[in-house]
Amino acid sequence: MNQRALDFIRDTLKDKYCYEFEWMGRPIIQFPQDIIALQEIIWKVKPDYVIETGVAHGGGLVMYASILECLGRGRVLGIDIDPREHNMKALEKHPLRHMIDVVKGDSVDGKVIEAVKDYIGYVPNPTVLVILDSLHTHAHVLKELELYSPLVSVGSYLVAMDTIIEYLPPSSFPDRPWDVGNNPAIAVRQFLREHPEFEIDRSIEERLMITSSPGGYLRRIA
Repeated sequence: MNQRALDFIRDTLKDKYCYEFEWMGRPIIQFPQDIIALQEIIWKVKPDYVIETGVAHGGGLVMYASILECLGRGRVLGIDIDPREHNMKALEKHPLRHMIDVVKGDSVDGKVIEAVKDYIGYVPNPTVLVILDSLHTHAHVLKELELYSPLVSVGSYLVAMDTIIEYLPPSSFPDRPWDVGNNPAIAVRQFLREHPEFEIDRSIEERLMITSSPGGYLRRIA
């Protein structure tokens, strides 16, 4: 990863730089560069469904829905183990609420996976894009990758957010269960060794330079 970009991310971590932005009135906890990358992917892939694990304030769901609205197609499904009431109330009032659904539950729970399959089953051979942004431990993300990858369409993307954790100083997140050696980047490396149908789209991070997800933009090629 570009050292200047890494220095920027490390130096702005304490200021919670990625918490400073909103999309159509809802906080979206992402770097602006990754927001643009996801927008480009949605516009290119034109998915019938965008699935995101980890809802937070709902800014991501609103962003995906806004692009799909412009495309005139698609729906957004958010999955969260503990969707906060105030965030759900805000989403209920949002103009794009008609395109967004939220499932409460652990993203790797079998019942949740079945609910997701039922959700996308209304469209024959749907084009599906998946974004993983929930619990960032190695074990959890690896399980998400295994469970959600079969849903991703050829030519679409499976995005593992926050692989940057592996490249930051140890204990950068002292109040979280993830750290160097235990994070999405390690899960992605293991997943790719066993899944040649996916490859890292390096062109995305090379253009972005600053990204929370180096090596995390996975394109399905087969």
